Amino acid sequence: MIKKKKITPIVVKNTYPVRINKYLAHKGLATRTGVDELIKSSKILINGVVAKLGDKVLETDKIVVRGTHNKKKYVYFAYNKPKGVVSTNPQRDEKGIMESVKVPEKVFPIGRLDKESHGLIILTNDGRITDRLLNPIYDHEKEYVVEVDRKFTPGFLRNMQGGVDIGEAVTKPAIVSKIEENIFSITLTEGRNRQIRRMTEKLGYTVRDLQRIRIQNIELSNTPLNSYREIKDEELNEFLKSIKLV
Repeated sequence: MIKKKKITPIVVKNTYPVRINKYLAHKGLATRTGVDELIKSSKILINGVVAKLGDKVLETDKIVVRGTHNKKKYVYFAYNKPKGVVSTNPQRDEKGIMESVKVPEKVFPIGRLDKESHGLIILTNDGRITDRLLNPIYDHEKEYVVEVDRKFTPGFLRNMQGGVDIGEAVTKPAIVSKIEENIFSITLTEGRNRQIRRMTEKLGYTVRDLQRIRIQNIELSNTPLNSYREIKDEELNEFLKSIKLV
């Protein structure tokens, strides 16, 4: 059984002054676009003055949201993406996630898996979690199971764990465990483009199969291919706490 590292969210210190839309988005009021709409409707006051688009605030400023508005109901789903399905921006005859699976609510994928990879993607209508999961300043865990083209050496696992120079940067240390002679699990806290494939290629191996099985505490579990399950109750609460949204 793979031993999982305890998730300890990084504490990020805000730099002030900060744009009002970013400030309120991080407070969980709405997405930045949603805050902008409230500003356009003259519903936000900064120290008693109606806010304008682009205004910046200090930590000590008094922010008031006027009037009442319907609170958006956020929904979250764990989706098992198949190979061949494109996470975002499908081209020509490519098939995107939203064309592959029918979700009753209007949602979008958070992050991506390349076309030939498969596994867990979170679908939601909550734009607040996009930055929390994708911004590299946050150390959020994503776990993968990877099969390479031949038996690997102990040195390969050590290099994958310690960090690999992929050209633009050296990857952050990762948690790596052997499953079989050519299969291993790896837990990353960053998400560079095609990162695992580039790491293995740099070390002389080729990925045959790549599956994401976990994001923070959200696990793929037994979700069938090209299907989804709702994330709710204690699982959802733990997830939102881990990315500091509750």
